[in-house]
Amino acid sequence: MTTATHRLASIAERRATGTPTGMTSVCSAHPLVIEAALRHGKRHSADVLIEATCNQVNQDGGYTGMTPVDFRRFVENIAHSVGFDTSRLILGGDHLGPNPWKHLPAEVALGKAETMIEAFAAAGFTKLHLDTSMGCSGEPAPLGDEVTAARAARLAERAEAVVAAQGGQAPIYVVGTEVPIPGGALEALDRVEVTSADAALRTVDVHKHAFSRRHLDGAFARVIAAVVQPGVEFGNADVVVYQPDKARALAGVLAMMSHLVFEAHSTDYQPRNALRALVEDGFAILKVGPGLTFALREAFYGLSQIADILVPDADRKPLPDIMDEVMLGSPADWRKYYSGSEVQVALLRHYSFSDRIRYYWPATAALGAVTRLMRDLGERRVPLPLVSQFLGRLYDGVAAGVVAPTARELALASVCRVLDDYAFATGTL
Repeated sequence: MTTATHRLASIAERRATGTPTGMTSVCSAHPLVIEAALRHGKRHSADVLIEATCNQVNQDGGYTGMTPVDFRRFVENIAHSVGFDTSRLILGGDHLGPNPWKHLPAEVALGKAETMIEAFAAAGFTKLHLDTSMGCSGEPAPLGDEVTAARAARLAERAEAVVAAQGGQAPIYVVGTEVPIPGGALEALDRVEVTSADAALRTVDVHKHAFSRRHLDGAFARVIAAVVQPGVEFGNADVVVYQPDKARALAGVLAMMSHLVFEAHSTDYQPRNALRALVEDGFAILKVGPGLTFALREAFYGLSQIADILVPDADRKPLPDIMDEVMLGSPADWRKYYSGSEVQVALLRHYSFSDRIRYYWPATAALGAVTRLMRDLGERRVPLPLVSQFLGRLYDGVAAGVVAPTARELALASVCRVLDDYAFATGTL
């Protein structure tokens, strides 16, 4: 186990000694987000955890077109380009289970999930979140705890066998599946239900017994966290902010299982003090994804307006117009998630917190538009008044000389600004 993975594995131990620390889990495949995360980690001499979901990356390529080996090379190449020490890099697989194939009969889907987790383990991903909660063809949508745990143990057995065969690092695991809808809720929000203390205890207990039935007690000893709902969520235009009082009973459960912490999903858009409170209460692994690409989109759109002023070109379309054309031409990744009038849906396509626009940046037209925008602005220094006008959140960093006012550096800084909040929360800032 690398030093970085060992530090993550000992997160509960450090908390038990009275030092509540946390870890940010960066869930994105966008190269600029990954570069920003690695540069941020290098700047603060911190470990960086980057995770890929089963839909993003799998043996069939996922929607990124990358297998686990491909994704590892992709991330490591970026790390080498920015001088990040890869011994401080932790790669994780998120929601590993049958979800990409849940339309198939259970045994077929689980067979594919087994192949997938073997690929993640063989590629050296050392943090594996087991999520087998979803029903497959002909099954109820949410499965019972016993079935979920049995299937999770089945996947863990495959991962353990691969690692043992090739002499790799023993992985650490996360169990539990009570998570918000991936990418944010679909409706307006004012509250979410916090996982009950009993449910959290039962999740861990049924997984312990399921692992034991397969003689995987050693693997279960490497379970470091359980996924729960601490009462955080975001929708298209709403954020439910963490309220410690409502999660007090849930947080108290950790006193009965001091070898674990909780993992919180959909922490995007939480104020930094709320993130800090989550870590202090034991929700020590904080997942963030759409919030990072949302910040990147903010920067791209601001830079598009800046380019119209600094390097006007009648032949260059504004970036939002190009993105609208791309999204309207291929609506599958946003249409069922956004509803309302034509004006409301148009607003959501660009500005929803669920940030489904993130699926479109790799499109040829979008990639070409961003490339041209960056080329047109080049190394030109953006005047401070334009930073203030169109990228106001970056003004302080530019004014203080911390952020270079060039297009690429401003885009990266927009992502790093969000990561600063997580670093503050997890104790690395």
